[in-house]
Amino acid sequence: MADRSTAAVGVANEGGEGSSSARQGSATPDGTTTDEQTSGTAEDTTAQEQPDTEPAAEPIAGPPSESTAQDTVRIEAADEDTGPAEPTEPLEAVPPAEPVAPVGKPAKAAGADRPGEPAQPSPESAKTATKTATAPPAPAPAPAKPRITAPDLHSGHKLARRYQLAECVTRVDGFSSWRAVDEKLRRAVGVHVLPADHPQARPVMAAARSAALLGDPRFVQVLDAVEDNDLVYVIHEWLPDAVSLGDLLRTGPLEPHEAYQMVSQVSQGMAAAHREGLSHLRLDPGAVLRTVSGQYRIRGLAVAAALRGLKSDQQRRQDTEAIGALLYAALTQRWPYEEDAHGLTGLPKGVGLIAPDQVRAGVHRGLSEIAMRALANDGATASREEPPCTTPEELAKVVAGIPRIRPPEQPSPAYGVASFQQPPAPPRAGAPRQAPVIAGPPPALPGRTGQVLKWAVAALLIVAIGLGSWQLADTLQSREGHSATPTPTGQKGGQASARPSAGPIPIVTAKDYDPFGSDGGENPTQVKFAYDNRPSTSWETSWYTDAHFGNLKSGVGLILDLGSAKNVGSVKVDFVGQTSVDLMAAPAVTSTMPTDFNTFTKVASGSGTEAKLTPKSKVTTRFLLVWLTTLPPTSDGHFRGQVSEIHVTG
Repeated sequence: MADRSTAAVGVANEGGEGSSSARQGSATPDGTTTDEQTSGTAEDTTAQEQPDTEPAAEPIAGPPSESTAQDTVRIEAADEDTGPAEPTEPLEAVPPAEPVAPVGKPAKAAGADRPGEPAQPSPESAKTATKTATAPPAPAPAPAKPRITAPDLHSGHKLARRYQLAECVTRVDGFSSWRAVDEKLRRAVGVHVLPADHPQARPVMAAARSAALLGDPRFVQVLDAVEDNDLVYVIHEWLPDAVSLGDLLRTGPLEPHEAYQMVSQVSQGMAAAHREGLSHLRLDPGAVLRTVSGQYRIRGLAVAAALRGLKSDQQRRQDTEAIGALLYAALTQRWPYEEDAHGLTGLPKGVGLIAPDQVRAGVHRGLSEIAMRALANDGATASREEPPCTTPEELAKVVAGIPRIRPPEQPSPAYGVASFQQPPAPPRAGAPRQAPVIAGPPPALPGRTGQVLKWAVAALLIVAIGLGSWQLADTLQSREGHSATPTPTGQKGGQASARPSAGPIPIVTAKDYDPFGSDGGENPTQVKFAYDNRPSTSWETSWYTDAHFGNLKSGVGLILDLGSAKNVGSVKVDFVGQTSVDLMAAPAVTSTMPTDFNTFTKVASGSGTEAKLTPKSKVTTRFLLVWLTTLPPTSDGHFRGQVSEIHVTG
């Protein structure tokens, strides 16, 4: 039995995992056994097989111990498919290792009480054999990140029983963006929708509430942020008449004045946002919109980055570089990086960042340098040693400091314009003086034909004068026969005539008017305070960053409805603070309140706290427009117009 155990150990040493070998320990004096499997080398196996190697201890003699029997059975079971075992040298005795069984409870092999029977492996030995023959399991793969899908919404779905979804604009990263209709206010709105368990749901809600508090007209306003059951949605303005900068650049680069307006308004808006602790982090050509009035609006402030989980340690610098990229694209119709993006072609490979005036001819030099100072934040530009712009506020100051860029001149009309003949320029000193050329009368018709025509014309003139005199006399006689009672005015011959009015003319109704804004009005609930004969109440505009409406529009005002066409003599407007105002009138035939600004014609202007607007000529109209052109400052550092009373006099 001892020889079989030794042979089995040799087989195990030759056929294990790679270069692993096994060592068997002898029985301890108290009857316990010690098993240990370690990793050896090929040199260890060779040393056991050489006969002239001096063993470290005497070979095991006599009947095999319980441990040896168990190990023999275990190793033979593990190497069943190895084939017949080759005899090897006796196993060396090694010092006993740490016992497996607990102290005081020696392990007893199965069958030890029945001599002559082969010993059976114990449960502990079976477990050890299992661990020895079986390779360590591979680590389990990390669970895949669950994919978040956008809510299953469709056109016609209604949120909060108010916002009806109309068209899906974007569906990505587990959220969707929609064009919707606010059925309560009957206007178009935009909606971002995402599941309430979306990882960005909480950041989106926080970003939307922060952006809604800004209230700057240069941004697309956040109107509402709601968490409703299993959905989170953000409501924002929808500008149907606006066009994105990306769509504008598809037809070509912007002309210098338009590019100047874009970078000026965007940089000023982002500077105001950063002062309130807000950033964008996703400023691209699709995030900048241009309205029909020429105003640029920024959408997605804070919310766009929160929807996609974007964060930055250098928020001001990142937004500044984004504005520089927008200006670069506006001047060159190229994206200032090697990769194509946003429908624009990138720069050539390996060239690096080059100035816009080197990419395209005719680029404004000052705007080209501003774009480079915003983009090359790690150094000065190549053309001038100017410091880089690292914040939107610095960029806005640099833009405001360049010479004014005039708008392009209007194209001349296709038809010729009649002009008066200018007097000749005075002669230069030393030049010979030329006598003026006096045009003579046209040559007379020759002969008898000319004489006949002269007499015919004279006869016609005499007849016309006679008929006119007779008709005038008949008219005067008919008027003398009528009574002196004035004829009541009204409809005569199918035409409406203005009623003569003297003294105060009541204002039937009025409406706030903001044709160049996003929603067409300002504070409509306060309009009635402008003509309620109570100076303590007033209608006020929204606040702006300067007296000229932050360069966003030319003005705002109130449309006055007099009920019918009246002869207007003057209009007196009482303001809170020094305010400039124009008085404009619609044509007399206008019967409905105009919505187009070009319908009105300017008839008077004034300024002050009490502006009396008197037209220079007779004005007959039903609709008047009190148009504020400059605003007074307020105590909070902003600018706002306030109208306390309006009086119309015939």
